[in-house]
Amino acid sequence: MALFSRKNSSTVDQTVTKKVSLARVTDRNLSSVLVHPHVTEKAVRQQGEHVYTFMVSMDATKFLVRDAVIALYKVTPVKVNIVKKLPRQKISRTRGRAVSNKGYKKAYVYLAAGDTINLV
Repeated sequence: MALFSRKNSSTVDQTVTKKVSLARVTDRNLSSVLVHPHVTEKAVRQQGEHVYTFMVSMDATKFLVRDAVIALYKVTPVKVNIVKKLPRQKISRTRGRAVSNKGYKKAYVYLAAGDTINLV
């Protein structure tokens, strides 16, 4: 058998690699993306319209949030919006000194009409 054969004898190997490449591989723990559900009056009101609010980690992206919701809650989001509040410092009225507010990232997850997430 020649080393540089013109025959394509590795057709079996190519089909196996194609099947493996279709699987989604993530090197991240998806449960650490969603920190906790954000439960306020506005968030509870929006749940009736199939919009769920989560506090997410600061390095999370829309695609990581989508993958985490699929993995943890077994529903597929239609759309994901992310709001980022930057940290800032302000002067306290009562103490008269600088107080720092922590920043956070919040994700709004829009679901289809029939899908729901049980947060309680």
